[in-house]
Amino acid sequence: MKSLKIRDLTLRDGQQSAFATRMTQAQIDRVLPFYKDAGFYAMEVWGGAVPDSVMRYLGENPWSRLELVHAAVGGVSKLTALSRGRNLFGYQPYPDNIIEGFCRNSIESGLGIMRIFDALNDVDNVASTIKYVKQYGGIADCAVCYTIDPKYPKLSFFDKLKGKKTPAPVFTDEYFLDKVKQMVALGADMITIKDMSGLIPPRRVYDMVTLFKKHVSIPIDFHTHCTPGLGLASVVSAIAAGADIVDTNIWNFAGGPAAPALELIWVFCKKMGIKVEANMEAVAKINKELLGIRAELCDFDAVKITAKAFDPLKDKIPAEIDALFDTAVTAAQQVDEETLVDACHKIESYFGFPPPNELVKAAEVPGGMYTNMVAQLKQLGNEDILPRSMELIPVVRLDSGLPPLVTPTSQIVGAQAVNCAIDEKNGKPLYTTKSVQFVNMVKGEYGKTPVAVDPAFREKITGSPIETNYDTSKHKMQPNPELEQCGGVLLAENEKEVLLLELFPMVARDYLTRTKCALYAADAEKRAAEEAAKAAAKAAAEPVRVKIIPFSTLTVDAPLPGRVLSFMVKPGDKVNEKTDVFVLEAMKMENNIAAEAVGTVKRLLVNVGDTVGAGEPVVELE
Repeated sequence: MKSLKIRDLTLRDGQQSAFATRMTQAQIDRVLPFYKDAGFYAMEVWGGAVPDSVMRYLGENPWSRLELVHAAVGGVSKLTALSRGRNLFGYQPYPDNIIEGFCRNSIESGLGIMRIFDALNDVDNVASTIKYVKQYGGIADCAVCYTIDPKYPKLSFFDKLKGKKTPAPVFTDEYFLDKVKQMVALGADMITIKDMSGLIPPRRVYDMVTLFKKHVSIPIDFHTHCTPGLGLASVVSAIAAGADIVDTNIWNFAGGPAAPALELIWVFCKKMGIKVEANMEAVAKINKELLGIRAELCDFDAVKITAKAFDPLKDKIPAEIDALFDTAVTAAQQVDEETLVDACHKIESYFGFPPPNELVKAAEVPGGMYTNMVAQLKQLGNEDILPRSMELIPVVRLDSGLPPLVTPTSQIVGAQAVNCAIDEKNGKPLYTTKSVQFVNMVKGEYGKTPVAVDPAFREKITGSPIETNYDTSKHKMQPNPELEQCGGVLLAENEKEVLLLELFPMVARDYLTRTKCALYAADAEKRAAEEAAKAAAKAAAEPVRVKIIPFSTLTVDAPLPGRVLSFMVKPGDKVNEKTDVFVLEAMKMENNIAAEAVGTVKRLLVNVGDTVGAGEPVVELE
């Protein structure tokens, strides 16, 4: 009997897609004993947003998350992490010494498989990670990011008379096969078709799996999401085409913005004569615990729709629903896409999974990118411009070289579309407000885009028409100061902490400072007087945050809510309308904020690291 391996995504992609990556270590500990019995081929537990979120929101150590899961599960399932190639987890290319250290420490901490992808599908950007993962005994899972060509506007009669033509398709099956062959040549141990948007239709994934298996001999995995309503049907189609591994979530964390439910895949495979390599009794125990955890995470629930309770080992499926499974299996085997999708929609509807998100489907963006944009616009108080922001995504994407919409390019493109919509609302030209990351992507510092950026557009955005690739030789390590307030210990005291500081500068700085100060404060009684004196001296030396500014005072204000990362000026400096004054982190992007008038810097009104609201004064001029 043919068998199918399962990569369980519940503890990483599942909770990230559905619950904003808010699962605590204590919640994860409750399900780990059952995971040891479940016998999944792989468990995705790390990477993606996990390291950032556990520090930023939970005050936990990302390395401990990986090590504790490994200690509980052991070698039963290979632990998987998601890595963005040369960008790792950040928004910049890192030099090989950082990549090497990250890969080595990950594998030493229990990682078995590194899923490596590049947001631009630039294979050069994954080469170093492949090398070091394999060097230290890990499995290099290389992902090709599925994306589609934009919907170009129809050419008018006069456009055709002028000789204009609709651009030829870029993202063909041959394009993806070429990427796969290049990654295999670099040493890939397996290939994943990574459909982060959930937009790949069943027929397309069937053709791609068939094509890849014809040309390469390593295992093929398929990863997708259910947001636009194609996920379940496409996974069934991938299985019919011979995929070796599929990515799923356990029932109570499945569907909607997440991957399809394992339990439904199990039913399909039973009808297809395929053995699913998982202990479904243990899966049922995990699922029972997840229901309670889901209730605890209700404030972060992206859809707030819970599917009906279902255990495929115990619960009888009604005859009419069972017939739908049979119809879907036949349709998958005959590559009848329309019938397959229709049957899967009816099955999901019966079990109470979220319906297809038609807006995401029409916009052709990842569900996570969509929810991020909604949250960002809500924070900015500009929910009314969401439709226009969505319309501008294809425009921004086309202008910037057709990057696939996967982290970090999805975040860069999405944030820039929001910036453009705000520019337009304020009567300013598009691209008046540009994030540093968008400028760098257009410049070429993230690697080669699928199509070349128009030099005229590059000059408009970067000031030069010349493409400039990244140069990691100029990388500067993050400052690692002694924390006087914590007894003079280093902010990062070991290699793992140094890596956190490199990959998540602001978040790790805050987390490590809090952690070190908490440890130091354990002996606070002894040092109370000393600490009070140091705090007073420090407060006297730092600029005072001034909230009340005379109405007539000239200031440089924050255009968006965010956190001040750095200042480019000091009191006494002369500025004009083009002078960059400070860097503001907003929507995870860095924005250089310029003065809008000629003047002299009188004082800085906030400290580096302070959070400011939209319109709040940051620098006072005279």
